[in-house]
Amino acid sequence: MSDLSETILARSDQINADDLLSGPRTVRIVEVHAEPGAEQPVTIHIEGDSKVWRPSKSMRRVLVHCWGPDGAQYAGRSVTIYRDPSVTFGGAQVGGIRISAMSHLERPMTLALAESRKSRKPFTVQPLRVEPQDDKAARAAADLVARVDAVRDAPELDALLEDAAVKRTRARLAEVRAELARDVDAAVMAARERTANSAGDVA
Repeated sequence: MSDLSETILARSDQINADDLLSGPRTVRIVEVHAEPGAEQPVTIHIEGDSKVWRPSKSMRRVLVHCWGPDGAQYAGRSVTIYRDPSVTFGGAQVGGIRISAMSHLERPMTLALAESRKSRKPFTVQPLRVEPQDDKAARAAADLVARVDAVRDAPELDALLEDAAVKRTRARLAEVRAELARDVDAAVMAARERTANSAGDVA
């Protein structure tokens, strides 16, 4: 095969710089996956979009500088991204995706980003003010804790924890919201102790 036309098409599974030709876009992060060593090691899932965002190395440095290295903590946070036509690759200006603002910042954050191997330039990210969002993960965790608290005996608890939907919810929380997963685990441990004590009383 010698047809190169397919090799120059923009990837349809991810947000590309040309998707932002109409202007900046503010997106809310659903979850983050990291695969060290991969060509594009970070994949960020965006609320309401089937396409993912795979930030460049310089923008990953911005994310870590502003929010820290734990991508699991990014869920529910928002960023404004835009197309920067001056971004170069292989010596040519091809355009790229940059971050202009991020939520969960108290003040503008500045760091030096490499323009080339020999030069660095200050890059500033502004605080992003967003309206409070419905925290679906928190609601899911609270609902699950309530269901665990309502069980009457050990068999009922075991049946609840074996439910496929409950397993998926717990796995999802463990992946993206560790603090909520810990709340659910604590409720399960308390329920196990309570139902064990109840069984002893009955005996």
